[in-house]
Amino acid sequence: MLDQVKIYVRSGDGGDGAIAFRREKYAPHGGPAGGDGGRGGDVILRAVRGLNTLAPFSRKIHFKAEHGERGGQSNRTGASAEGLIVDVPPGTVVRDVATGDVVADLVRPGDSVVAARGGRGGKGNARYATSSNQAPRVAEKGEPGAEAWLILELRLIADVGIVGVPNAGKSTLLSVISNARPKIADYPFTTLEPNLGVVLMDDRDLVVADIPGLVEGAHLGVGLGHAFLRHVQRTRLLIHLINGASQDPLADYNQINQELALYDERLRERPQIVAFNKIDLPEAQGRLEAFKKALEAEDVEVLPISGATRQGLQALIQRVFAVYDALPDQPPIIETMPVYDLPEEQLTFTIETMEVGVFRVVGKRIERAAAMTYWDYEEAILRFQRMLDTLGVTDALRRAGVKEGDSVFIGEHELEWSD
Repeated sequence: MLDQVKIYVRSGDGGDGAIAFRREKYAPHGGPAGGDGGRGGDVILRAVRGLNTLAPFSRKIHFKAEHGERGGQSNRTGASAEGLIVDVPPGTVVRDVATGDVVADLVRPGDSVVAARGGRGGKGNARYATSSNQAPRVAEKGEPGAEAWLILELRLIADVGIVGVPNAGKSTLLSVISNARPKIADYPFTTLEPNLGVVLMDDRDLVVADIPGLVEGAHLGVGLGHAFLRHVQRTRLLIHLINGASQDPLADYNQINQELALYDERLRERPQIVAFNKIDLPEAQGRLEAFKKALEAEDVEVLPISGATRQGLQALIQRVFAVYDALPDQPPIIETMPVYDLPEEQLTFTIETMEVGVFRVVGKRIERAAAMTYWDYEEAILRFQRMLDTLGVTDALRRAGVKEGDSVFIGEHELEWSD
C-alpha cells in the first residue's frame, strides 16, 4: 500500500499590472487606465470520499496552478486563475518537508487546506495616480506564487482495528465478519497492506481494519513497522487477536502491547477486546485456560473464537458494538504522533566504558525500550535481547570488549552479560 509520498506544489504567479492611458476620441490625453493583474491560482489539497490510497501520486508528483492574467486597458482587471484542487484520501496528514511541521490533518471528506497560496495580482498604473502625478508610467508586477515540497501520509480511517502477530488469522476474521475480501494464505505476512471491511449488526455498521502483523522492533521501524503502526492511531477500539496455535500466546499478547506502547504511549490506553483464535484446533484448546487465567489477573476478558468455523463470532461482534457504543462521542484525533522515520538521533546509540568490566548503552529509544520491558518474565528478557541483536547493540558491545559476567547498564537497569 502506498501510504506516504513526497509531492511538489507551486501556486500560480499573480498577473502583472498594466500601464495604459485613456485614448477616447474626445480625450486624447486622458488619465491612466491600466488595470490590475489577476490573482494566481492556489493549490488546494482536499479529502474526498472514495479514495483509500495515495497510489495516484506514484504517477504524478508535481502540481502547478495557473498564473493570473495581466491587467488590461480601460481599468480592466486580469482574470484570476482557478485553484488547482488535488484530491487525497480522508486521513491524510500533510507535512512540510523543509520545516517538518504538520500543515494539515485532513480527517473527514470535505476537509481541505491551501497548500500553496496564489500570488497577488500586480497593481495597474491607475492605482498610482496622484494630484502631482496624474499620468504615472509605473505599475506593479504580479507576486510570484509559493512553492513547497510536501509529505503526504495516510493514516487509515477505521472505527476498529484488528491487531496481532503475523498469521494470527486477522484477514480470515475480517473476511467472515464483514464484506471485505482480503488475500488469505497460511503463511506469515500474507497481509502487506491494511484491509477495510464494514461489519453490520441490526441497523448499525462499523468500519473495521485488518492491520498487518507486527514484529519485534516494529516501533523502531524494523521491517514495515512504522507503515503498519501508523494505521492503528485513528482507530478507537482494537480487537487483539491471539493465535491460539502459537507456542506461547501470552508472550505474543505482551509483545504486541509492548510494540504499541513503545510507538506511542497513548496506544496503551486504547480499549481492547482480546479474542483467542483457532479454538477449533486441539493445541489451541489446550492453551486457552492458562491464557485466560493469566489475563484474569489483569481483569481482561478473553473471548474464544474460530475464524475458520465461525465459532464465537456473534458474541465477538456483539461485544465490539457494546464496547464501541460506550466510548466517548468524539474520537480523539492524534496530531502530534511520530510520522515517517524516527529522527536519526533517536535510533542511534553509543557504548561507554565506565570502568573495567562495566559498560553503558546510551540511546533514547533503547533506554525507553528497556524501561518498558517486563524483566520478571523470561520471554520478555529474551525478546529484549533479540531487539539488541537486531539493532546491532550486541555486536557493538562485543567490539567494545564486553566479557562474560560484565555489567551492562541501559537506562536505570543493570544487566549481567552472558554469551
